[in-house]
Amino acid sequence: MMTTTKPMLLAAALVLAVAATDTVLAATPAPAEARLLAALKKAHPGTRFTGVAPTPVPGLYEAWMGPNMALVSRHNLRYLVFGHVFDTQTMTDLTAPKLAQAQRLDTATDQQESAPTIAIGQLPLADAITTVRGDGSRMLVVFSDPACSYCKRLEGELDRLDNVTVHTFLVPFQGVALPAAIWCAAERQDAWRRVMRQGDPGGLATTTQPTDACPHPLDRNLALARRLTVRGTPTMFYANGQRSDGYASAADIEARLAAAATRTQVPATQLQEARQ
Repeated sequence: MMTTTKPMLLAAALVLAVAATDTVLAATPAPAEARLLAALKKAHPGTRFTGVAPTPVPGLYEAWMGPNMALVSRHNLRYLVFGHVFDTQTMTDLTAPKLAQAQRLDTATDQQESAPTIAIGQLPLADAITTVRGDGSRMLVVFSDPACSYCKRLEGELDRLDNVTVHTFLVPFQGVALPAAIWCAAERQDAWRRVMRQGDPGGLATTTQPTDACPHPLDRNLALARRLTVRGTPTMFYANGQRSDGYASAADIEARLAAAATRTQVPATQLQEARQ
């Protein structure tokens, strides 16, 4: 595995990875990431791949190995490039923030695994938007803000899950108007889905004004988030008491749901504080 790479060598490797013509995945139907992840695991059985995500470069994907990431072309899985994707128009490093977030997630997971747990059902789920997919047998709690771009990306990943009940606590980290309008909409779930997929095309935040007839739980949700040390969105809690901070792919969430099995628990120490 490469540890240091000269700029010209890295650029050449990227071109090679994207332009390679001996196709391993000749056609990758949706979900492309799931198919690519399975192919990577088959091509490199000695490597523990945990997720795949697209990059802005067509055909080039992020291949995640826990907190580590390599770039791979879906056309040729032989070559893994360890480097960063850099947007020369905005002069932005697109990879560094994701690596930092993955490292934080890995550290947080290690800290959570030994935490005592209690029933997740003891959370105030009436203050959340509940979405049931399939038989709803698995449970996931999400703290989300409709003004958060990574929360919007996460919703697309959650749509790929089946047999799960998602409880979404709206937290107004970036303003009260929009989450309050979603909660107070006549069709709350529809309003949530529309905003997270289309933005706010109908001006929901300005046309729907919360009144005394529509009390919302945002203050309670915010207090709960703070007591659970949720400092950013999205943050997810799984049935076995573990949590993940930040955006995650459907494959990563699926793996965590599988590990959680049927246990419906969250960290006892955190929930005790949240109920005070």
